[in-house]
Amino acid sequence: MKNFALIGAAGFVAPRHMKAIKDTGHNLVATLDKFDSVGIIDSYFPNADFFVEFERFDRHLEKLKYEKNINLDYISICTPNYLHDAHIRTALRRGADAICEKPLVLNPWNVDKLAFMEKETGQRIWNVLQLRLHPSIIALREKVKNGPKVKIYDVDLTYLTSRGNWYFTSWKGDISKSGGIATNIGVHFYDMLSWVFGDLKENIVHIHAPEKAAGYLEFEQARVRWFLSIDYNYIPEEIKAKGQRTYRSINIEGEELEFSGGFTDLHTQTYQQIIDGNGYGIQETRTAIDIVHDIRNNKPVGLKGNYHPLLKK
Repeated sequence: MKNFALIGAAGFVAPRHMKAIKDTGHNLVATLDKFDSVGIIDSYFPNADFFVEFERFDRHLEKLKYEKNINLDYISICTPNYLHDAHIRTALRRGADAICEKPLVLNPWNVDKLAFMEKETGQRIWNVLQLRLHPSIIALREKVKNGPKVKIYDVDLTYLTSRGNWYFTSWKGDISKSGGIATNIGVHFYDMLSWVFGDLKENIVHIHAPEKAAGYLEFEQARVRWFLSIDYNYIPEEIKAKGQRTYRSINIEGEELEFSGGFTDLHTQTYQQIIDGNGYGIQETRTAIDIVHDIRNNKPVGLKGNYHPLLKK
């Protein structure tokens, strides 16, 4: 049985990590969050210790090690994007592997620095890239891999996930903390696209605003027009009629990639692979980090070239 700690216990994704730890048969010994709305812990590990101050959390881990001979194997990180780097370093210094939500870090050069720290400490950094475990995505990758190498697929990616006014007040609305909308809601799609279609060749940004972004990505085997938005006004009317606030579409050569289901246990599968030593390390996440960094820093060209159809609105 492996021992885990969790930093960021009050966020929406934290319960998936708690469930994954429990479902794989391991133990959560300590959790940390500045917010104390963490009653969800009782559903998984009611005996886990909880702290709202980092200093007390850190001291507790020290006491577990030297007074009870309990060593941490992993620290799971579900904190705001800009804190990932620091919390990964905390895990490595504690002699534990880090399991971190996306994005691993906000800037490409931080990957190199963390790689050095990995080598220095002998610990590993694992990224949660659960879309790579989705059956539909795996099938698509196999289709591309086994198809003609000269084939270039035309892809339209649309992801609309409505957010209220709270979004802009929270850390998510601060580009220095979140990396902006493309990082917040798009980084896992960019990782998936590079995993399926190969190395990135071109990255053009058409529009980049706090509530929406759009651009063009060219991979070895795909031309991708993408559009992301948190603005409810972009939601198709038929989706609004159902009372839904999210719309997701990946259209490949005129055919929809169906992957609305199959997400239930992807975090659990991710954890099992990591524990087995087969997870995704920091080098696998580099392309997606490069993409979102460049989207954030490239100057938008406007409605020129091969842009997403929704921009015509």
